[in-house]
Amino acid sequence: MLQNLHVEQLALIEREDIEFSDGLNILTGETGAGKSIILGALSMALGAKTDKSVLRKEGQDAYVEAIFHIDDENIASRLGEMDIDVYDDEVILSRRLSALRSVAKINGESVPVKKLKEAGELLIDIYGQQEHVSLLKKSQHLAMLDEFAKKELGEKKALLSEAYHSYRKLEDEYNGASMDDSAREKELLFLRHEAEEIENANIQPGEDEALEEEYRTLSNSQKILEAISMAVSAIDEGASDAVGRSIRELSSVSEYDERLGSIESVFTDIESLMSDARRSLCDYRDGLGADPGRFAEVEERVNTINRIKDKYGSTLEKVFAALDERKQRIEELENYDLYLDELKKKRQQATERLDDISNEVSGIRKNVAKQLCTRVQEELSDLNFLEVDFSMEFSRLPSYSAGGIDDAQFVISMNPGAAPAPLKDIASGGELSRIMLAIKTVLAGTDEVDTLVFDEIDAGISGRTAQAVAKKLKKVSRERQVICITHLPQIAAQADRHFGIEKHLESDAAISAIHPLSEEDSVMELARMLGGAEITEAALSNARELKELVDK
Repeated sequence: MLQNLHVEQLALIEREDIEFSDGLNILTGETGAGKSIILGALSMALGAKTDKSVLRKEGQDAYVEAIFHIDDENIASRLGEMDIDVYDDEVILSRRLSALRSVAKINGESVPVKKLKEAGELLIDIYGQQEHVSLLKKSQHLAMLDEFAKKELGEKKALLSEAYHSYRKLEDEYNGASMDDSAREKELLFLRHEAEEIENANIQPGEDEALEEEYRTLSNSQKILEAISMAVSAIDEGASDAVGRSIRELSSVSEYDERLGSIESVFTDIESLMSDARRSLCDYRDGLGADPGRFAEVEERVNTINRIKDKYGSTLEKVFAALDERKQRIEELENYDLYLDELKKKRQQATERLDDISNEVSGIRKNVAKQLCTRVQEELSDLNFLEVDFSMEFSRLPSYSAGGIDDAQFVISMNPGAAPAPLKDIASGGELSRIMLAIKTVLAGTDEVDTLVFDEIDAGISGRTAQAVAKKLKKVSRERQVICITHLPQIAAQADRHFGIEKHLESDAAISAIHPLSEEDSVMELARMLGGAEITEAALSNARELKELVDK
């Protein structure tokens, strides 16, 4: 669960530390007080795209840090698969944003923002206003079903995607394979010419590197010969005589001290090494000038190989691969009818395999959809949908896709006798909020995410419906940590921990501050939400009554 959110220099927030608890965490405050900034800070810590306009002061970095407590072995294992260690049951996600760049870290180590986002998706699920809109998109409905059915689907979706791409590749190849005799002969002529060009070059593996090295040596042979001559002269004109003289002098006195004999031996070795070095230099010099025509041969061979590489691949490995591809294509065209038959057979096999997996996945989806819709309908009944029929409508796509053959959408009827219709045609904003809450409530039991964040789930609702939503959030919070931004006192009254957000002026600058509310402070905040600017005794009494009704 999310333990702590630390925020610095972000929009209206100067510096805040927010300690969250288990259960239901509620954030309330006046419109414009900065509630959305808290959600923005959390999203920033989770790798969301963040505009630099949120920087509070020019020249100062914004910084957010989210500390998560990990007590689920599966989550810890999945983090481990991402090379993220869990220290003392904690993982720390942080992000620093400046005018020039963004730096993401996990446990203090810099990571790509993408990895920060992937880790965040394991730890927390944020539900905001965009998810209202997602309910109007059919493509999202199938994604929600697949999330609910992931245990039953297992690896089948991965197999489905693999089968589709194999099918698509063969389909494209077959559609592009048809050609008349003239076109086939023209392509054969061209391919044979290219294959012969590569083969006639008779290039050996590694030959280009060896020739390049020899070419460098030969092209600088004059410099090399001059350097060798200078080195041999240095040995002949002084170094050899000096070492020989040192040996003679030491030899004359070495009988007086055994240590001098050892030193004399070193000079003897030096004299031998110098003699060997001189001989090697002379042999190298003689070999370098032995074949005057070798440079021209090497230069021509290097040019030939480079020309082949320029045309068929930047490396010899790519050149050899290009030759193999041409030989394979030549064989296909020379045995064209057989090639087409084989390709048709492979395409048919791929189609049958894709169809089998698609139908299997579709069957699983349809079975699980019944379970999902039954459970969502039960949740909707709890959320004050008095007469509701919630189901999923399936149709077959006109062609295969990486996701299978299903085109599916949720449909709903909220009046007895009325035929179910798509959500976009029936549901209002407030109804969409409750439908999404019902779906999230059901899905929460199937995933491993410990923390759910709801941003203004109360949009467009009031009265008994608001009370029903409040109780549902409370129910979800018994299984998961819930963080909820709300304007409704019925929801705020359910809080296990209540935070108040206020905006005030400091040195002519607006600053938002957040602080946990005591039991009495929470009652005062509820009274403000009930009664407005003036907190009356009636509003206070109503607020206390809301608190007393919790869990009843």
